[in-house]
Amino acid sequence: MENALSSISSSSLLPLAPTSFPSHPPAKLRLSRFKHWSSAENRRNKTLQLRNAFGSGDENGQLDGFPCIPNKFFMDEVIGAEYGEGFETFRPEGPLKVDVDFLNDRMQEGFLQRIRYAMKPDEAYGLIFSWDNVVADSRALKLHAWEQLAAEEGKEIPEDGNVQRHLLHAGADHVLHKVLRWGKAEEDIDRLKSRLSQLYHDNLLELSEPIEGLKDWLDALATSRIPCAVVSSLDRKNMVDALERMGLKKFFQAIVSEEDGMESIAHRFLSAAVKLDRKPSKCVVFEDDPRGITAAHNCTMMAIALIGAHPAYDLGQADLAVASFNELSVINLRRLFAHKGSTFMDLQKQVIEKSPSRRKLTIDTIF
Repeated sequence: MENALSSISSSSLLPLAPTSFPSHPPAKLRLSRFKHWSSAENRRNKTLQLRNAFGSGDENGQLDGFPCIPNKFFMDEVIGAEYGEGFETFRPEGPLKVDVDFLNDRMQEGFLQRIRYAMKPDEAYGLIFSWDNVVADSRALKLHAWEQLAAEEGKEIPEDGNVQRHLLHAGADHVLHKVLRWGKAEEDIDRLKSRLSQLYHDNLLELSEPIEGLKDWLDALATSRIPCAVVSSLDRKNMVDALERMGLKKFFQAIVSEEDGMESIAHRFLSAAVKLDRKPSKCVVFEDDPRGITAAHNCTMMAIALIGAHPAYDLGQADLAVASFNELSVINLRRLFAHKGSTFMDLQKQVIEKSPSRRKLTIDTIF
């Protein structure tokens, strides 16, 4: 079968770091971080100073094997892919910008793939699952981490709904400084952030149950041979370990994790599409957050919203909103693509059908 990425590989792109499961070859795009080496180095130096202050001798920028980056889990991330923005990859001729239009153009199905997808249309789709509150109940993990931190510090967390939203979505710096007002000195804030990250990691290690109905839904997708990917800002090891404990690892053909270096939600979705070998316009994203839904639409992907962490009226821009995975069936995916796409509601000229003119039989028309 012709590979949909053959046209990309012909541009002499360097391969990605092997982040897929061993049974699947890595995609042939290398996502560069050349613009952010200096900032990453600065963060690493700060992390080393923080670890040394706490007496940790780990050399990998981690606390007990877990990255000391709590703000990655306690903040609203950049949406990304606005106005065709994408990530960059290197090739011998120089850097190449990889954006949504580029992938939709270069990842067209080959002749044999088109025949296969005509016979089995469900296999043409690629499904991308966000980790937070779609695969795992990260909302409960975050709240529990904050409650544990409050108990250790002898403090209380207000039961105000606005405060709860900040705990889930705002950065740890902002919550500690402006919302809870727990620390004033920078050393205290760093200590609290580090402890919060460690508590979140400890809770993650105990996670063994996925979101209700997810396993049955993934099993139905596997029966229909629809490839799936999961995306997160977690590091790959902790993510894979959690998937194994939940019994979900076998269902995902691709994983996008912190090691892939994606800087926005949309970039993670695009990276997942590349790993699944599906063009973005044929992918469906499962999200629980309005920002994730916006990122999916920026990538020309369909979006199915899971109601829970956000109420239904906040998820109105999704192509489909459900209360649980138990409400879904494969036919729902077909209906998402039943129309021409994002322009099917555009005004069209009405064509007045006319009866065809009668043909005049002549000698030339007789065989």
